[in-house]
Amino acid sequence: MIINHLRMVALKCRSAARVDLDQACALLLADPADAQMRHAETLMRGFRQAVTQRPVFFRPGTDELSFDEAWLGRLFEAVEREDDDSFRFLIQSRVPRWTQRNLAFLIRSISEEFHRI
Repeated sequence: MIINHLRMVALKCRSAARVDLDQACALLLADPADAQMRHAETLMRGFRQAVTQRPVFFRPGTDELSFDEAWLGRLFEAVEREDDDSFRFLIQSRVPRWTQRNLAFLIRSISEEFHRI
């Protein structure tokens, strides 16, 4: 499950510095080497910048989903179903316009990488 994977990444990134999503995504595009883990780390380190309130991620293995985890899960489901309308609606409903493109890039990249494994 992608959400459980992101929970583990979030635990590792708790003490790491936050990142600017614009700069981080530009670096990922410029240097795609070892991108599999870096996309998830970038999302977890920059997620707070994309949403207005501090995100909540539960410990790996927890059955319950936080609002943030459920929202991300719906984004990943929309990608898997190739439902661009729902994907766009979810992004636009919560993320400021200036960072929507970067967050969408990270979500799509993580989904693609996760399903390649």
